[in-house]
This record gives sequence, C-alpha cells and structure tokens, in this order.
Amino acid sequence: MAKVNVNDKITKLGIDDNIIKVFNNNDIITIDDLWSLKRKDLKDMEFSGDEINHIIIKMQLNGIDLNRKKY
Repeated sequence: MAKVNVNDKITKLGIDDNIIKVFNNNDIITIDDLWSLKRKDLKDMEFSGDEINHIIIKMQLNGIDLNRKKY
C-alpha cells in the first residue's frame, strides 16, 4: 500500500464505511485529524475494541499509528 499524506482524507486508509461515518460526525476528516488521537479518544467515540484494532491496523499498513507515531 502506498504511503499516505496526512492531509489526505481518512477514506484513503481503507477503513470501514460505518467507522468513517462516526469520524465524520466527530469532525475527523483528514488523516492528520485521526493521527493525533489516542486509543482513549476512540473509546470515547464508543468504538468497540475490534473497531479500534481495525483502525490501528489500517493506519499501520500506511506507516502511521495513533498518537502521531511514524514507521
């Protein structure tokens, strides 16, 4: 998978549509918006553990992780 630009929309990560809808409702539009979050922030948005793991895996496949970590 190609590396993403943090200014790209979160849809570029390949995250499930139902998760994207929750992000959009919380004004999380770009990868940069998502990148700055912590696991607790995702729990506060009422994501399940499986959904949080899905988000983290999709981010890691693109060389980034929560809390502004890069690989």
